Amino acid sequence: MISTHGYVAANPPLGAADTGGQVVYVLELAKKLGQLGYDVDIWTRQFEGQPKTDVVTGRVRIIRMPCGGNDFIPKEYLHEQLMEWGENALRYINRHKLKYEFINSHYWDGGIAGQRLADALSVTHVHTPHSLGMWKKHKMETDYPEKADVFEREFNFTTRIREETILYNNCDIVLATTPPQFDMVLKDYGVSRSYAAMIPPGYDDNRFFAVSEASRTVIRKRLGFKKPTVVALGRLATNKGYDLLVEAFAVTAQRLPEVQLRLAVGGKKLDKQERKILKEIKDLVKKHKLEKRVKFGSFISDEDLPDYYRAADLFVLSSRYEPFGMTAVEAMASGTPTVVTEHGGLYRALSYGRHALYADTFDAEDLGITIMKPLKYPKLRNRMKRMGAHKARSLFTWTGIAQQLIGLVEGRPSPHKIDEDDWDEPWHDGD
Repeated sequence: MISTHGYVAANPPLGAADTGGQVVYVLELAKKLGQLGYDVDIWTRQFEGQPKTDVVTGRVRIIRMPCGGNDFIPKEYLHEQLMEWGENALRYINRHKLKYEFINSHYWDGGIAGQRLADALSVTHVHTPHSLGMWKKHKMETDYPEKADVFEREFNFTTRIREETILYNNCDIVLATTPPQFDMVLKDYGVSRSYAAMIPPGYDDNRFFAVSEASRTVIRKRLGFKKPTVVALGRLATNKGYDLLVEAFAVTAQRLPEVQLRLAVGGKKLDKQERKILKEIKDLVKKHKLEKRVKFGSFISDEDLPDYYRAADLFVLSSRYEPFGMTAVEAMASGTPTVVTEHGGLYRALSYGRHALYADTFDAEDLGITIMKPLKYPKLRNRMKRMGAHKARSLFTWTGIAQQLIGLVEGRPSPHKIDEDDWDEPWHDGD
């Protein structure tokens, strides 16, 4: 596995800069591959005095290679240092006589590094984009055309899209995680269908599962949930749409005076950009006079995360765009009614009103009233709790994802393979 950016660790500081769902994806998939018989090395960048190696399990370890100095480098510009990273990694591999069956790289920076190693080692290279530069650029410039120049500087779109195009047409398999992403890889990046596949991300069903109402009551008391509560959590990034959620919650709050919103956003230590985003959200809360209705939190420990989902009366994925939305799947699996953005791929796998609800996050009325529905109607809420958890278990466990990846690489048809067409017409299997 190659995932070069962020703080990749056995116990990662989720919410720290460039450290979120992708790190979880890589770690969980690696652990499941280990359980299925593979030894897995997760290759990443060494900086800020991190150790050279980190043990995750008996079969999974993290190996860090230095490049570009000891300071954190944002993922948008890490590619400039990856030649050094690759040379260091190749020397380490040769020195320790490591042999790999295949390489699975993640995001475009990890993909650049992965392709160089795959070429040098003559190893199969499977690349997982996680998100696409073309899609992100289109969404952000469509929504905020006046900020196009700012976005180019911040996200380095021109370089990213050029490098993605080269990468996707040189690796052995591009592994999309949603149907829209699969379509765009083929249409906009020119990848042959025979060199692309789709496998969704997964969740850990040993951690995220529904509990009884009695247990949930105890959890709510421990975490201080007293009133009906809407929850959103994740990194402090513009695309996560927390400002859009506050605008929508203002609509909900007018109709349901008891409901509160909890935003568990960011990590333990915020950088300058994250502090700016947080201030903008708090200013918006003040503008709508919601100071008593919106509560802010930050880092949630891995241990508490499942219970945080369970304590919520509703979870909202409010992103401006979201290739998948792992937090929404974890919430559904935990038995929490969930609302997801329609600007992404996950909603296409869900039946509206049965597994979850979805809304246009740029339409405050649409999102606000959609949030209100499960809170107002117990029958809808209970159906979503039950059927959402069932849907998560049927499609998105890490064991199934790992089996699909192995089947893809080994050239065998996987019995659990999900055809992208199934997302538009969800399975009618009693769920």
